[in-house]
Amino acid sequence: MTKVQNNPKGILFILLGMAVFSIQDALIKFIYEDAALYELYFGRTIVALTLLVGYLKFSKQKIILKTYYPFLTILRVICFFFGFSFFYISLTYMSLAMANALFFSSPFFVSILATIFLKEKVGIRRWTAIFIGFIGVFIILNPDFNNFDYMKLAPVACALCYAISMTITKITSYKDNVYTQMLHLYFGAILISIIFYFFTGKGQLNTFNDPTFQFIFREWLTNPSYAWPFIIIMGFTGVFAFYFVFNAYSIASPSVVSLYEYSLIIWSILTGYIVFNNIPTIRTLVGVIIIISAGIYIYLREKAKDQMIITDTPNR
Repeated sequence: MTKVQNNPKGILFILLGMAVFSIQDALIKFIYEDAALYELYFGRTIVALTLLVGYLKFSKQKIILKTYYPFLTILRVICFFFGFSFFYISLTYMSLAMANALFFSSPFFVSILATIFLKEKVGIRRWTAIFIGFIGVFIILNPDFNNFDYMKLAPVACALCYAISMTITKITSYKDNVYTQMLHLYFGAILISIIFYFFTGKGQLNTFNDPTFQFIFREWLTNPSYAWPFIIIMGFTGVFAFYFVFNAYSIASPSVVSLYEYSLIIWSILTGYIVFNNIPTIRTLVGVIIIISAGIYIYLREKAKDQMIITDTPNR
């Protein structure tokens, strides 16, 4: 029996999920001077893992850690972990709107990787949309090649790592279920964070004055009574956001709800203005419009060609 799709409810869920993601990003930006990057990553992942395991136990589902793709799973975990490390780092010096707009270059990378590894056919129209999309990225970055700040590329690096992770997910999803793959991401993030603790957790490498590098190498637990309530809330917001997103994709047409993921940029503009009084520049808004337009066109071409390269998987 075919499952009836509920697109309006799916759209509501995806809008709520993107709104909650923007709150999570704002929390990271709000406390980065009072916590270490991988302390934050460790804490929010512990909370998320606890909630996921609790859900699986409550719903009487098996907790399956076995993967049929060990090498690809390890590669996916590493790419996902370091991808969002780049994104969290970018929030220390970049507005929420700019960081998320640059992150949404990920569909362009997914299309490119799909032609290489998934043998999907991408025609001239989609290649043109990808090219135009990267023009939008260029406009937002506004590079001065004589003195370019390469730190601005952090959200783009996140988008590339995320695209690799999602391309691998398209392969591993044939045999590994969604909860197994989420457990891999969580256990992997905890393990890598603990490894970083042994190298940076006591602040032994924190010799920097720059706030961004202090965020990366700061000693853990320097202000736990202040930072950890925010970190725990981050864990909850991340789980609720993914809950909304996965529910949206399960009850509605992916080709419909995926378009509304771009609402994250709108939420980020609103959250950035309310919390940090950030107002996007005209240049940033022009770049955002180009990236969104190119991304939507790629989605529409996928639907027309019945090649759901990007559309089947969430962007966050």
